[in-house]
Amino acid sequence: MKQNRRHFLKMSAMAAASLTAPSLFSACTPSRKKQLKATMNLSWKPYNLQLNHTFTISGFSRKTTPIVLVKIEYDGLEGYGEASLPPYLGETQDSVIEFLKKVDLSAFTPSREMEEVIAYLDGIVEGNTAAKAAVDIALHDLVGKIEETPWYKIYGLDKYKVPDTTFTIGIDTDDVVREKTREALGRFNILKVKVGGPDDKRMIEAIRSETDLPLAVDANQGWKDRRQALDMIFWMKERGVVMVEQPMPKEDLDSIARLTEESPLPIFADESIQRLSDVERLKGIFSGINIKLMKCTGMHEAWKMRELVQSLGMKVMIGCMTETSCAISAAAQLYSGMDFADLDGALLIGNDCFEGATLERGKIIASDLPGIGVKPIQELTFFSYRD
Repeated sequence: MKQNRRHFLKMSAMAAASLTAPSLFSACTPSRKKQLKATMNLSWKPYNLQLNHTFTISGFSRKTTPIVLVKIEYDGLEGYGEASLPPYLGETQDSVIEFLKKVDLSAFTPSREMEEVIAYLDGIVEGNTAAKAAVDIALHDLVGKIEETPWYKIYGLDKYKVPDTTFTIGIDTDDVVREKTREALGRFNILKVKVGGPDDKRMIEAIRSETDLPLAVDANQGWKDRRQALDMIFWMKERGVVMVEQPMPKEDLDSIARLTEESPLPIFADESIQRLSDVERLKGIFSGINIKLMKCTGMHEAWKMRELVQSLGMKVMIGCMTETSCAISAAAQLYSGMDFADLDGALLIGNDCFEGATLERGKIIASDLPGIGVKPIQELTFFSYRD
């Protein structure tokens, strides 16, 4: 098997373009395909994450998050990926599985060539970004294992030069907010507070009764009036808030642009940004962009987004959904050099089924395991369209 992998690596393109993602996959020519002794086999497993606390943001609450885990097997190796499915994405376990049933990777062989396979995945059906991200992450994991290298090294990054991750506190009663705040003390250096409701000031004051740690706030489009939003931002700045995420409805870009111009704090896009094609139109409207693998179809496009955002002189952060250590570890491989991070998703659940990136002095640090740096910590039974 080692000889096969060495021969495989010799055949792979090894150079990475300076402002594009390191290439990952290439299509086989018919003659080359006949010579292959292995093909990539895709399988999946629906799984439900159990949150440690009820999670409330502007608009809804939940105690669980459905996900679909993905595995790609090739030449004795296994690459893992994940689709996390919070309600606002509009994807379900059934829709993800239906997408995965359409995916046929037999025309591709793993290498760093990427564009053709990504174009293929994107062309299967519109949307389904989390489903596509699951396949993308698993492919990255597989290639890193073939090369016996973690992706942060393939990207040429220092895994320790990363921003502190926030720890998220949802909208809740004063007692629960204080409890969650105390839970974070000594582990995190910055907190993220969900706001956008009628009790934003009460939430901030409850946290301030326990700690003076810096705060990031996420309104999840909850503020509707620009003047009131600006007044709230000035009030929050005086109480140690350092950034604001998606303060107003994603369609109201004119109001957001004016708010950003007048705000004493940087304003980051979340719901207003989905994919690479959205980035340039948001320059001058937001101070920065929040990149999430589940929205942008995975690591390949996330890398391109960070390069474009930074080239435009905007700030960049990496975010997450409620996720296992699989997807969190994938994000941890590429966020070195970013301005902010919100990678606490696996720390908010009680049934993580992977181990990988770890919390160290308030930062999520990528594992040195090859690929995305994860391994299962329980037996997982995967299924495919052949089952």
